Amino acid sequence: MHNLKANFDKIMDIVKQSLNSIIDNSGNIPKRGRKPDFSDLEIIVLSIAAEALTITSENLLFKKIQSDYQDAFPNIIDRSQFNRRKRNLLPLIKKAQKTIANELTFGEDTFLIDSMPLPICKFSRANRLKICKKDYETAPEFGYCAAQQTTYYGFKLHGVCSFNGIFTDFDLSKANVHDIHYLEDIKDYYPNCLLLGDKGYLNNPYQLELFRDYSLKVETPMRRNQINYRPQPHVFRKARKRIETLFSQLHDQFQICQNYAKSFDGLATRILSKITAITTLQFINKINNRPLNHIKHALV
Repeated sequence: MHNLKANFDKIMDIVKQSLNSIIDNSGNIPKRGRKPDFSDLEIIVLSIAAEALTITSENLLFKKIQSDYQDAFPNIIDRSQFNRRKRNLLPLIKKAQKTIANELTFGEDTFLIDSMPLPICKFSRANRLKICKKDYETAPEFGYCAAQQTTYYGFKLHGVCSFNGIFTDFDLSKANVHDIHYLEDIKDYYPNCLLLGDKGYLNNPYQLELFRDYSLKVETPMRRNQINYRPQPHVFRKARKRIETLFSQLHDQFQICQNYAKSFDGLATRILSKITAITTLQFINKINNRPLNHIKHALV
């Protein structure tokens, strides 16, 4: 059984360094008023450590702390306050993930892009579900997953990762949003780079526009009925498996499809914490000269 406090301390050193320019000496965002005893930094690190240890339920996390780690976390706050503060700290969690990812991918110019379905309930319950429906812009929708040949209700996770499997960008959208629209959001951040995608990103006029205006080359396999069809080089097909494996790790080890959130902000924070946990564990492997993506080996 992994030790929550030992992993908390290990992750703390990395996250603190990544947020050094934002937080003060007590680990809080500088602001007026009394500083909380359980700091903003501790909130972030505890949420990342919990996801790294596959503790997907905050109820279970707090029961573990009360029974086994009460002395290690003497200033722990109640669960509702922890959840509320964690949602408010979403920008800092994203900043930490981005900073660590940039350090791991400095100088790279080849990236992989893909998406994965994020159902939030069984298909039969979709019409009576009430969670995540506060705003139309962030409400779930019906979508179709071609890889699994199934219709689902929820969201879609779009992701870009490096050749070595480090998430460099990601976002959530409604399930019925086409993959190619995500290129609009990231095109400014990958000049002079090569993006490898599947057929969902195949659009010759748009690919030409991206290359002409942004020097961004999007490489996708051709459809067999296209004129001048040629198979995609084997090296590209093999490289794309890296992001598919990364999504599989999110699904199986980090249980990304287990949804306990009641709001879209809560869901987004949980998913961001899972991705930040992966990136942090990869960084731990990097500094210990272990294979990056053996993420379970980074835990103690």
